[in-house]
Amino acid sequence: MGADVGLDVLETAGSDAPAAEPRKRVKAKDYERELARLQEELVRLQRWIRHEGLKVVVIFEGRDAAGKGGVIKRITERLNPRVARVVALGTPSDREKTQWWFQRYVEELPAAGEMVLFDRSWYNRGLVEPVMGFCTEEEYHEFLRSCPEFERMLVRSGIILIKYWFSVSDAEQERRFQSRIADPLKRWKLSPMDVQGRARWVDFSKAKDTLFAHTDIKQAPWYVVNADSKKAARLNCISHLLSLIPYEDVPWEEVEVPERQQRVGYVRPPMSDQTFVPEIY
Repeated sequence: MGADVGLDVLETAGSDAPAAEPRKRVKAKDYERELARLQEELVRLQRWIRHEGLKVVVIFEGRDAAGKGGVIKRITERLNPRVARVVALGTPSDREKTQWWFQRYVEELPAAGEMVLFDRSWYNRGLVEPVMGFCTEEEYHEFLRSCPEFERMLVRSGIILIKYWFSVSDAEQERRFQSRIADPLKRWKLSPMDVQGRARWVDFSKAKDTLFAHTDIKQAPWYVVNADSKKAARLNCISHLLSLIPYEDVPWEEVEVPERQQRVGYVRPPMSDQTFVPEIY
C-alpha cells in the first residue's frame, strides 16, 4: 500500500537553506489532511506488524531541535502503545557505564508484533559522547568498528532496522533555539547539553560525517530527512517509513456487543461517599 505525499501539498517559501534546495512549506489545512491520511495508514501498518509478528526498530537521530520528537509524536499519536513503543533512555547509571555499550539498548529491542522507536539510540557513542568528551578515543573507535556488525546481527535475526537522520540548517536551528528560550512551554526542551552542542556545530558535523562513513551500510542505510520545515519533514518521514515495510489490510474481527448485565440485587453506594474532582469548567 502506498502513502506518498502529493506534490501539490508542498509549496516553496523563503529560506535560510541553500538556494539549490529551497525550504519547503506545507499549508496548514493540507498538512492536517495528509497527516490524518498517513496516520490511518500507520494504523493499518500496526495491524500488519501485529498480525505477521514483525519486529521493527526505527532510529531517530540528528542535531538538537531538528524535529525528531515531533515526528515520533505524530507517528505514535494514533497507535497502540503496546505495539508502537518509544524508547528515550536517559544518562546511564554508574552500573550501566560498566556494561557493554549496546547492552541497555538490547533490552529495549522489540519482540514479535512490536515496533520500537528510539529517540536517540546507541549512536550517542558515535556523536554526543566523543564530541562532549564523555568517552575515550578507544571506546569511540571500538564503537565505529562494532556498530555495523551489531546492526548486521540485528537484521540477520529478523529485525527490520530503519535509521533516520534529521538534517537542519544552522540558521533554522538557531531560530528554534531562540523560540525555546522565549516560550515557557518549550523552555524545558532546551538543556545545557543542547547549548553546548550548539557551540560545537563543526565538531558535530565532523562526527556525523565519520559516523555515516562507518555505519551507512547496505543492510541498514541512513535515510536523511530535510527538517528545516517541521510539517514537511513529518509528512515525508512518515510516508517514507510506510513505503519501507510492505503491508496489507488485516480485516477487523466482527464484534457483537452483548446485552448489559441486569442490576438484580445490586444497590450502588450513595454518591456522597465518593470524592469528586471540582467541576471548575
